[in-house]
Amino acid sequence: MDPIRVVVYGALGKMGKEIVNGLYNRPEIKIVGAVDLNLNSERLILPDDSGCVPLSDNLSSILNEVNPDVLVDFTIASATMQAVPVAGERGVNLVIGTTGLSPNDIEQIGKIVSINQIGAVIAPNFALGAVLMMHLAGVASKYFNSAEIIELHHDQKVDAPSGTARATASLMAETRTEPFGQPLTQQHLNSRGESVNGIKIHSVRLPGLLAHQEVILGAAGQTLHIKHNTISRQCFIPGIVMAIEAVVKCKGLVYGLDNLLGL
Repeated sequence: MDPIRVVVYGALGKMGKEIVNGLYNRPEIKIVGAVDLNLNSERLILPDDSGCVPLSDNLSSILNEVNPDVLVDFTIASATMQAVPVAGERGVNLVIGTTGLSPNDIEQIGKIVSINQIGAVIAPNFALGAVLMMHLAGVASKYFNSAEIIELHHDQKVDAPSGTARATASLMAETRTEPFGQPLTQQHLNSRGESVNGIKIHSVRLPGLLAHQEVILGAAGQTLHIKHNTISRQCFIPGIVMAIEAVVKCKGLVYGLDNLLGL
């Protein structure tokens, strides 16, 4: 079976470089091109000087040149929303880990995917441990009436709360038949974090951090802590590979890696 041909969008960014490093030696995947607006060359050197692929700041040009099966996009929402119709028109499937996509953005992507009869996998987090954290938080939410989320990320992250934290809060609320209880404190509300689906989310942005989230559930006489730490961006690669292999076999939009894991 021929390897799946992949173009990496945003290949010169921190996450883009990690994706290139993680995918290049996978026998089932072949990186055939790369796109980045901060262009410094017309060729992207692959790890260990194992070769090179075309690099451009023009997505249309690269897609026409290398004819990929999948576009992997971990950029920003505005760049993603420009890229999706370009890929869709050319029948290129999508794996998207972009942060900060709004519900309207996701709806628009779904429409483009449907019109062009391609597959797309969008996930707020591609780390398998983070997906399990979210799933376990949803399970626990049925048994605790109070919960809050603390999420910590590096200082270059543009959105707050994070997409993972918002998705976690949504999943937790969906498992309940009534809203989470709210604290009685009325003073200093600005210090209480943003309320998402009735759950307070506290966002920390500091140099030295990567990506961390803790869900704390409370009841009389006890608390339950469910925590995930991203130590290295390498943890996203198995989830990205899973999504690449799945997206070429499906038509339509799949939201969340949990749907590929059968959770």
